[in-house]
Amino acid sequence: MPKETSTVQERKTKKENVMRNLKIQKLVLNISPGEGGDKLQKAGRVLQDLTGQTPVYHKARLTIRTFGIRRNEKIAVSVTVRGEKAAELLERALRVKDFELRQKNFSTNGHFGFGIQEHIDLGLKYDPNIGIFGMDVYCVLGRPGIRVAKRKRAVGKVGTHHRVNAKEAKAWFVENYKGTILQ
Repeated sequence: MPKETSTVQERKTKKENVMRNLKIQKLVLNISPGEGGDKLQKAGRVLQDLTGQTPVYHKARLTIRTFGIRRNEKIAVSVTVRGEKAAELLERALRVKDFELRQKNFSTNGHFGFGIQEHIDLGLKYDPNIGIFGMDVYCVLGRPGIRVAKRKRAVGKVGTHHRVNAKEAKAWFVENYKGTILQ
């Protein structure tokens, strides 16, 4: 009998443990117009207006003639946002999707991502000089202590029970944002 009560107590303390709490590690916003030049610069300006950070431009790895893309040509732009700003931007992006995500939006390691058709839905005003861009939103969830496996010096291992999985990420999404997960 005492063993059963101890396991019940362990389960209760496991939920109350602050090291088990999930939080947003980072939010990545990506716009890929597929071509360089003026269109890419405008996409970068949209991300800068949205986040207040300078965006990073990404180059093509291969030449693809059918798409008209050359190797090392800039084809995409992205911004990584952390902290309170990430939580606020994620809320605005989820409001566009009516707090509904599909089952396939969640990865096995507890991250989730989705697309937005028009950036003006996030609260930016329409500018005819810039146009309208769609974007990808990707949220990386983590627990305190994940840095142990990521740091450069004295790298350690993170146990399987401390890693985030898809089931926990879905529960976090439903609990924090009152969202629904579609099939």
